[in-house]
Amino acid sequence: MNFADIKPVDVANGPGVRVSLFVSGCNHRCWNCFNKEAWDFNYGKVFTEKTLEQLLGYLKPDYIKGLSLLGGEPLELSNQQGLLPVVKKVKQWYPQKTIWCYTGFTFDGDVLGHMWEEGSITRELFSYLDVLVDGKYIEQLHSLHLNFRGSSNQRIIKIQDSLKQKKIVLHELNN
Repeated sequence: MNFADIKPVDVANGPGVRVSLFVSGCNHRCWNCFNKEAWDFNYGKVFTEKTLEQLLGYLKPDYIKGLSLLGGEPLELSNQQGLLPVVKKVKQWYPQKTIWCYTGFTFDGDVLGHMWEEGSITRELFSYLDVLVDGKYIEQLHSLHLNFRGSSNQRIIKIQDSLKQKKIVLHELNN
């Protein structure tokens, strides 16, 4: 897996101060995407053990609330394979920190639909994620008044509660 960037201090992609990992590779091609260079799966650098060690170090301070996964597209299959050992290690080292994932896929349609059925990797990856911000960015629905998302079609979903209740449970930050 390649990554475009790691922001060791980020306040825009989830509550509190977070570390954000921007993976490379996306097939959505959303109009006016803020990170077009990360569409290319070969963009950036290869994510290595050294990169993981650096990421874990960034997460160490108590003021860091968690990790946010962005892209590119974290839920492209090749990125899921690369992210699984990362989120496992993050939860092992920092179980109190949350992991947010931003995707252009929809939770109920794409993830629980074909992704869930086609691969155990998706199910395992989601066992480590706390929040999913789902849906493609749609410029016509863009608003600066939204919490932690770019367009009003996107939802902030509490993953574990949604899986337990077998229905989408929205995070209170959707307002």
